[in-house]
Amino acid sequence: MKNFPRIVFFGTPGIAVTSLQSIVDAGYPVTGVITAPDRISGRGLRMHPSPVKEFAIKRNFPLFQPVNLKDPDFLDQLRSLEPDLQVVVAFRMLPKEVWSLAGLGTFNLHASLLPNYRGAAPINWVLINGEKETGVTTFFLDEKIDTGNIIFRETIAIPPDETAGGLHDKLMVAGAHLVVKTIQAIESGNVPSIPQLDVLTMGATPLKMAPKLQKEDCRINWNNDVLNVYNFIRGLSPYPGAFTELITADGTPFYLKIFSGQQEIAPHSLSPGTISSDGKTYLKIAVRNGFILLSELQPAGRKDMDSLTFLKGYGRHFD
Repeated sequence: MKNFPRIVFFGTPGIAVTSLQSIVDAGYPVTGVITAPDRISGRGLRMHPSPVKEFAIKRNFPLFQPVNLKDPDFLDQLRSLEPDLQVVVAFRMLPKEVWSLAGLGTFNLHASLLPNYRGAAPINWVLINGEKETGVTTFFLDEKIDTGNIIFRETIAIPPDETAGGLHDKLMVAGAHLVVKTIQAIESGNVPSIPQLDVLTMGATPLKMAPKLQKEDCRINWNNDVLNVYNFIRGLSPYPGAFTELITADGTPFYLKIFSGQQEIAPHSLSPGTISSDGKTYLKIAVRNGFILLSELQPAGRKDMDSLTFLKGYGRHFD
């Protein structure tokens, strides 16, 4: 019987579950799963487990939810699992005491083509910046965030109408395949390990980053041109959601999240951010060199809806 490496898996959201499932399907023994502590969420303010925790419980995997990754008791528990290899997918930064513990190393899956788009929000930023391609990367962890030696990268084309939600799902599947490919390479002892600086020097463009998005980062700037605003909206759809506050001709304010829209390139003399609508069939916002014709939006305190439904309730303010 083949002696597979003992794997400890670190992850929290749904994207990590797909990778963990692929590891299980490939027949590798998962000797422990590390995920985030349960969080209070929802209107009922109840404690909710992470998707990875739910999966681990169903599979009866040893499960750990440390608050402090440097806690001596947790480190003792981790050592007791005797991991040969540690796999990290969508988890927080690991201290050296953790990532250096496994004999074959610890690798991470990142949702971009490193070294570009290091950071917490690569899926959003590649779309906001209008990139034509992105991908997934596996790399060995080191002391800094997203800087370790690259193992494998896989490129994915980005359609011009792709959203963050759609791209997330594609990268989730591609990433799961790449995780298993990486484990197989490490197991065979024939694993690439390329310094990111070597990859960086191959390109002619400056390094692009993907910092965590704060609320104010999601506010739409209507002074931008139509393509930039369009990319901004799809890059934040459905989460965290691009937002704006519109003021109608009668002074009524509307706080909206906008999830989708269409580009309309057309000359006009309106100020950026001006609302244009007949109150019944269309709602569009003036930007530099055109308009964004709104398709799906969400008023504050309401569910998301299409623009026609919105106008049925609020159209009197816009005609």
